[in-house]
Amino acid sequence: MLTDAQRKFYEEALKTTKQEIHDLENQIQEELAKVKQKIADLQSAQKASRQMYDAACQRLGIPNDLEEESNQS
Repeated sequence: MLTDAQRKFYEEALKTTKQEIHDLENQIQEELAKVKQKIADLQSAQKASRQMYDAACQRLGIPNDLEEESNQS
């Protein structure tokens, strides 16, 4: 059986750790959103570079070796 002081201690620990868990979950979600945005930005830049590469290959009259690589993947 818990004393009043012990009960108060554990109730406060519960409240504090529950808030910590909530705060950490929020931080995780914020960081995940940043990572997803960074990946989207990188994919967009990669797509633009591939388009430029493809155009350069066409102008030079050579096959686009990157296109062949992506078809094999």
